Amino acid sequence: MIRARGLIWLPLLATLAACGSSEDSTLTPAKSGEAISTNDKIVAMSGANIGTPMAERVAVLGLLNKRNGQTRDVELKPGQAIRFGKVVIRLRACEKTAPWENQPDEGAFVQLLVNERPPGTTEAERWRKVFSGWLFKENPAANVVEHPIYDVWVKACKMRFPGEEEALEKTSSEEPTAADTEDKTPSSAPQLPPEPSPAAAEEASPDEA
Repeated sequence: MIRARGLIWLPLLATLAACGSSEDSTLTPAKSGEAISTNDKIVAMSGANIGTPMAERVAVLGLLNKRNGQTRDVELKPGQAIRFGKVVIRLRACEKTAPWENQPDEGAFVQLLVNERPPGTTEAERWRKVFSGWLFKENPAANVVEHPIYDVWVKACKMRFPGEEEALEKTSSEEPTAADTEDKTPSSAPQLPPEPSPAAAEEASPDEA
């Protein structure tokens, strides 16, 4: 379970929190709606090397604009960022529990930047990092994005563990093909008796006088 390995995650969390902590417009993509690679160094502890490499995993995040009620799904790989108007989502890592663990969960280390005026000031709008931390699918209350306009949550971390590929291939090979299904499926058409062979017809005919 991800949360049960809290002590193991502490070095990774500290490293991620320290990376890119400055509030700088250079952290934001110039274009909206296009995921781009960042200069972030993908940090992974030894346990995160099991299964799909960190750089190849894909996190599915939900983004909500509370002002207009619009939601969208966002797919990012670790080390990517995407911008939608005045909000930027940066993904640093994603993880999920192994299939042999009892309590499944999926999580992602997300950073949220918003172009806004600092609260309680009359300063000009600027990019501010309003959230940086882990979000969990099965335990969203463990860490919450507290912002009046935007909310982000984890929907999935797409990755595989050793053995899952073989199990998937085995299941696919055991599935019946269309031809096998047609051969085994009984027909609803009326069944006619088989026609007798020529030899059987000669034996059944009466002898001529």
